[in-house]
Amino acid sequence: MPIAEVSPGVSLAYEGFGDPGDPPVLLVMGFGAQMIAWHEDFCQALADRGRYVIRYDNRDSGLSTRFDEHPVDVARFIATVRSGDTAAALAMVPYGLQDMADDGLGLLTVLGIERAHVVGASMGGMIAQTMAISRPERVLTLTSMMSSTGESAYGRSTPEAQAALFSPKPSDREGYVAAADRELVWASKRYGDPAVLRELAAASYDRAPHPAGIGRQLGAMVLGGSRADALRQLRVPTLVIHGLDDTLIDVSGGRRTAELIPGAELLLVPDMGHDRPRPLWPEIIDALVAHTG
Repeated sequence: MPIAEVSPGVSLAYEGFGDPGDPPVLLVMGFGAQMIAWHEDFCQALADRGRYVIRYDNRDSGLSTRFDEHPVDVARFIATVRSGDTAAALAMVPYGLQDMADDGLGLLTVLGIERAHVVGASMGGMIAQTMAISRPERVLTLTSMMSSTGESAYGRSTPEAQAALFSPKPSDREGYVAAADRELVWASKRYGDPAVLRELAAASYDRAPHPAGIGRQLGAMVLGGSRADALRQLRVPTLVIHGLDDTLIDVSGGRRTAELIPGAELLLVPDMGHDRPRPLWPEIIDALVAHTG
């Protein structure tokens, strides 16, 4: 697995699919997930359509740099945020969404890619939006998938989905894999499959589990603030994809993102939750190919 130093002290594990001479598509993963959540078959299918696909582990996930010298207690952090003490919450976390956006752009630089199509899912959509806002000259197109704008009124989780997200996972392999069933609460109602969730959980556990990184990524995401004003000024061609079954980030998050970005295209996908079930890949990949053409 290649690992690239993208800035002093930060290295990212990454993988490429397809011909490096094809238009580059950078896939940005979401909260607490490794790059393998962009399924290898999904990446290859997109590469087979004439794209050079790059997936990578965000900092504090998978095989990328970990910031364990800055422990964050998730329960204490959430309580601090809810108390309204933003300064104390900010003091708990060592980096923000901009740092994570800079990581992805730094990876492109290391790979000799000046401009790329950037596709982000969930927190990855927030990171991708931040890339486009801060360095629009490096983003050919933006795709924000199952994400939101940082405004608290949009993209809210149901209580059940939020509880599942923040429930600690067992440390043993069997328990960790079994706990993946909790994610059915935000999976596609029609296509949600415990076997698929467990397969990814097992692969993630065997590869590089890193539960300590979750608190820091959460801090970056929660404290990122509203991007609404910046999104109104964005002039990067944008596609917004959101599932109508999403209970983790409500579809209002996608609708609001498309509403704010001038000229954005909105694709609402029936039977899609906060996941990318294989039966819906053709529709999603067709949309990505058309948008990045």
